[in-house]
Amino acid sequence: MFSVFDVANEFLSINSVSHKKLQKLCYYAQGWNLGLLGTELFNEEIQAWIHGPVCPTLYNKYRGYGYEEIPKEESNNTDENFKRSIGQIYRIYEDLDGDDLEAKTHNEFPWKNARHGLQSWESCNREITKLSMKLYFKEEFSKIASA
Repeated sequence: MFSVFDVANEFLSINSVSHKKLQKLCYYAQGWNLGLLGTELFNEEIQAWIHGPVCPTLYNKYRGYGYEEIPKEESNNTDENFKRSIGQIYRIYEDLDGDDLEAKTHNEFPWKNARHGLQSWESCNREITKLSMKLYFKEEFSKIASA
């Protein structure tokens, strides 16, 4: 298993991105891994914040960038399957910015379910469960595969 920092580092080895986009890319990497393989990519919790899914430990590391892009980094991972998987996730979402990804996650079950009963402006630190991500992304893959 990897850490959320490994996943973030791999995304940043591909391109510089905003903090908001990095958070959503890590969420999608975790979600698709759970949905397709049934296993966690990383163990850190993802929460249903106002602006979409956020991993608090990752937030704390990159919060200083604010709305600025986080610069590219060198990859520190040698696992080719991991690198290929992260690259595929990046290609799926590369044309969307952080705001686009925020809007996308707001329409998806895992975030909506975790925030059930809250107004859009209310702060929240409820976990987006791995089970909800697994079920949602597995179903999304089934829709794509049967189309």
